[in-house]
Amino acid sequence: RICKVNLCVETMFVRSILAAALAASAYSAAVPSPGGMRAPATAAGGAARGMLRLRGGAIAEMGDDTKISVFSKKDRLALTMSDFMRMRCLDNPADTEAKELETIMNGVQAACRLIADMVGKAGIQDMTGLAGTGENIQGEEQKKLDILSNDVFKDKLAKTGCMAYLGSEEEDEPIHIAGKHGGDFVAVFDPLDGSSNIDAAISVGTIFGIYRSNGSKTFPLVKGEKQVAAGYCMYSTCSILMISLGDGVNGFTLDSSLGEFVLTHPNVKMPKRGKIYSTNQGNLPQWPKGIKDYFDTVTNGKGESGEKYSLRYIGSMVGDMHRTLLYGGIFMYPADSKNTDGKLRLLYEAAPMAMLAEQAGGKASTGTMDVMQLQPTKLHERCPIYIGSSDDVDECLKYVN
Repeated sequence: RICKVNLCVETMFVRSILAAALAASAYSAAVPSPGGMRAPATAAGGAARGMLRLRGGAIAEMGDDTKISVFSKKDRLALTMSDFMRMRCLDNPADTEAKELETIMNGVQAACRLIADMVGKAGIQDMTGLAGTGENIQGEEQKKLDILSNDVFKDKLAKTGCMAYLGSEEEDEPIHIAGKHGGDFVAVFDPLDGSSNIDAAISVGTIFGIYRSNGSKTFPLVKGEKQVAAGYCMYSTCSILMISLGDGVNGFTLDSSLGEFVLTHPNVKMPKRGKIYSTNQGNLPQWPKGIKDYFDTVTNGKGESGEKYSLRYIGSMVGDMHRTLLYGGIFMYPADSKNTDGKLRLLYEAAPMAMLAEQAGGKASTGTMDVMQLQPTKLHERCPIYIGSSDDVDECLKYVN
C-alpha cells in the first residue's frame, strides 16, 4: 500500500513538473486574428478560455486546438557578442583592425565574465573588505576585489597578443607588454569602479578604453577622440556589457547558463533630455554658485524643460551612467574647492564614458571643453565632467560658465 501511494505521489509530481515546464516554455502560439487583442472568449458552459501572450505583447485566444510551439534556448538566442564581432570582420574582410578588435573584445568579455562571477560570490567566498595592502596611487584603500579584478583584466588582455601597453587605476605606472604577446594597442581601464559599494552588494562595474600605440616607445597619452573602442560592464541584478566601436553603442547581457553575452540593447540612443540628475550632492557646499543655481532651478521645475528633476545617485559611475544612457538626464562630478581638477580620471573613466555618450547622441564636457578633446599629460590625470543628454548638458553648462 505504501509503495502504491508513493508511486501515485511521484507520478502526480512528475506530471505537475511537466505541466509547469510546458507552460513556462510556451513562447508563441497560433497567429492571432487580424483583430489583434480581443477580450477573452467564452467557451461552452460560460467558462473563459485561456489567453496566450505572444511576442510583442499581443494576446491570442488559446483554445482546445491551439498548437503551442516550445522554443529552445538556442531559438531565443538572437546574437552573441562573439557573433557580433565576427560579423563585423566578415562584413569588412580587408579590415585588419576589425579582426584585432574582435580578439581584444574576446579578452574583455572573458575578463568581465570572471569578474561578474567573483562579484556574485564575494559575500560567500570572503572576497569583501579591504585587502590590507594600503592605498593605491589614487590615495584610496584597495578592496580585495579591486586587486583580483585588476589581475583578471591584465591577464585576459595581455593574452590577446594585441596589447603594447596597459594602464590601470590600480597600477602606479603603465605596463609594457613585449615579446610574443606584444601588439600595437593600448588598453586603459578601471577594473572595478564603485568598489566601495561591493560590501553592500550594490552595483559596480568595469570601464575601459582602447586606442592604438602607433609603435610608441613610451606609454602614449592621447585624446579621447583617438579611441577605437570603449565600454563598461555593469555587475548588478544582471551583468550588462555596453560597447562602442565608433559606429554606435550596443549592449550585451550575460546569460550565465550559456556563458555568453547576448545582444539585448542594439543601437542605443540616449534621449535628448531627461529629468534625472546624478551627482554627489554632499559636495554642494564646495560647489561654485552657478552649479548651485542650476540645481535650484531644475529641481523646482523652472528649467528649460519645465519638468521637476529628481536626484538619483548610486556612487558608481558605471551604474549612474548606465541609467543616464537609457533614461536620459545628466551625470556630473564638477571641480570644486576640494577637488580643483575634478575627481574622475580622464583616461580610463571620463574619456571612455564620453565616447559612449557621444556615440549614443549625448554630450560630455569638462565645463570648458569637450572631454574627448582634452589632452592628458599623465596616466592618472583627473578632470571635471558633465555628461548625459545633449540638451541637459547644454543647459547645465550655461550655469557652469
